[in-house]
Amino acid sequence: MPDVVTDGLRVLFCGINPGLMTAATGHHFARPGNRFWPALHRSGFTPRLLLPSEQQELLSYGLGITNVVARATARADELSAEEYREGGRLLTLKVARLRPKWLAVVGVTAYRAAFDDRRAVVGPQARTVGGARVWVLPNPSGLNAHWTPAALAEEFGRLREAAAE
Repeated sequence: MPDVVTDGLRVLFCGINPGLMTAATGHHFARPGNRFWPALHRSGFTPRLLLPSEQQELLSYGLGITNVVARATARADELSAEEYREGGRLLTLKVARLRPKWLAVVGVTAYRAAFDDRRAVVGPQARTVGGARVWVLPNPSGLNAHWTPAALAEEFGRLREAAAE
């Protein structure tokens, strides 16, 4: 799954890993019901709701997308602890090379596993990764019923405000 990246982004969003639909289409967060694209728009990151097929437009807003683990799966719980740790190591190198202002990991469980930080919660983190500040966002999957669309947009909006400073 190709990344949507360039040097010096305001925010590099980092998903857990590609789902099967994302892998099949080549578009990040492509599964119907995933709330990533609506949360981006409702939070003010994008002026209109983008379709997954329009993911390259993110670059014009200083935004990009990558994943912790490159391997596509039906569910994130199919990934091993080793895959997460190696993904965190490779992500650190990628971030150091690309130099985004913020790394936004989409999913607290993925962040905890990739960076061995069992106490992490949603929001800004004290640590940096590859020189970038880190914000952990809730998983926007439609399966994550703990976060409503409005609450997701609010948390994405907190990051947008921090990234604008």
